[in-house]
Amino acid sequence: MLSSAEVSNRLSSFPRFEDMLLSLPYAPRMPKGMVRETREVVAIARAFNEKVARPRALELDRKTHEDPDYMPRDLVELANRWGFYTMWIPRIFGGRGYNMPSMSYFAEEVGSVCLGIMNVIGVHYLGVAGVVASANTRLAKRILGEVARGEKTGNPCLIALATTEPGAGTDVEEVELVDKGRVACHARRVRGGYVVNGTKVFISMGHVSTWTVLYAYEDLKRPSETTVGLMVKTGTQGFSFGSHENKMGQRVCPASVLVFEDCFIPDDQVLFSTDMVRKFTKKPIREVAQRYIDYVVGATRPGVCAFGVGAARGAFETALKHASTTTMNGTLLINHEWVQSMLAEMYKNVALGRLAYTEANYANSHRGLYKILQLKPVYYYLRLMPQAYFDKVIGPMLEKDYSTRLMGKLSYDWARPEDQRCCSGWASLAKVAGTDLGVRNCQMAIELMGRTGLRQDAGVEKMLRDIKLLQIYEGTNQLNRLNVFKCLIAPEVPQARVFDEDR
Repeated sequence: MLSSAEVSNRLSSFPRFEDMLLSLPYAPRMPKGMVRETREVVAIARAFNEKVARPRALELDRKTHEDPDYMPRDLVELANRWGFYTMWIPRIFGGRGYNMPSMSYFAEEVGSVCLGIMNVIGVHYLGVAGVVASANTRLAKRILGEVARGEKTGNPCLIALATTEPGAGTDVEEVELVDKGRVACHARRVRGGYVVNGTKVFISMGHVSTWTVLYAYEDLKRPSETTVGLMVKTGTQGFSFGSHENKMGQRVCPASVLVFEDCFIPDDQVLFSTDMVRKFTKKPIREVAQRYIDYVVGATRPGVCAFGVGAARGAFETALKHASTTTMNGTLLINHEWVQSMLAEMYKNVALGRLAYTEANYANSHRGLYKILQLKPVYYYLRLMPQAYFDKVIGPMLEKDYSTRLMGKLSYDWARPEDQRCCSGWASLAKVAGTDLGVRNCQMAIELMGRTGLRQDAGVEKMLRDIKLLQIYEGTNQLNRLNVFKCLIAPEVPQARVFDEDR
């Protein structure tokens, strides 16, 4: 038997035990209430599928193909009535306060029917994560409070996230690459705020959202050192919409071009800037900006994995139904060994993808953006206290400067680099795994079903079109593979260079 010291030493060597199997050390720390919540969330998703998603998925795909300018406002209103836009917003900001990992299971369920419909719901939380990650509690209370009021009044308030630029693509999701990209969205500092000029492209739900989280740069020659996060309200002078992309898949979820022409954003709508960051940390803005991006993608890329797993599962379920009801040479397909082997492979892919997003969510729950909310005392405090308490007692505290400075300290100044790498690396790993497995299962389903799988009304070709986009969305899978190397492998190899600007 090994001594305790020997065990600790061996498990701390690369690869570290706790970095490989996050669920084992962290599962006992998770509140049991999270399991009950997740079961409830899955039940809600299945009810939504039966009543809304399944009856309308193919209809909406055809409708948006015939009318590329269609905007899913009726679908947004339905999702708002179901409470989906506040379900994963913390109660201190007026939301329903369901645990964030449960959203991945929700995404798998709805995504198994239609990724486009799921994106109409889920992309909103990219914006929510962008607001929460800023640590600007006053602005978060204001914006997320509007979302909560929009649910009560029946006027949906959605938040979009504007990152991608025409000349930079997904480069801006890695601070190491920003300076190589042709970023052009400029935020000029003026008295009382910023004046923004530039364009963002392929912004999901841009046309339908009330607010947009915008990343811009004060100095385009040094963008990584001058990153600014701004909140822009639809209808603001100088902010307009360009074309609505006619995409190959996820057609029901619009992808918009956003245009900023001398658009003034006041100081009270600044999420973060160099001046704000200096109030709670001496770390360089480049490092803080990367941390901010990692918080956002660490919280959301596991959800993208769940999208992919949903497509993988939908393809498997469709193929299983086809094999169970179709005969070949007088024998049901399901009784042919080659079909059984393919179905087993597809089932395996679903299971592996689910494990990937589960592990990534464990990383984020205990090392990432939402780690405070998943501590047992905090979790039960937030679940059990009446909402009036948060509105009347906690709410005024969030308005104070000290609240933002404290959250900034907790989130950025006192954050451990190894936690950041773990969350970001596992989020990228999950995103690549889920989307690649989703594409593979859709391809296998079409191969198994033959000519039937090519028919639009079978649904699988739509699933393939939908899932293919996710290999490119939220950082291409090539970029995410490099991030896996950067975060999970390179720290153990001193001579390794990732995103080397000198090459």
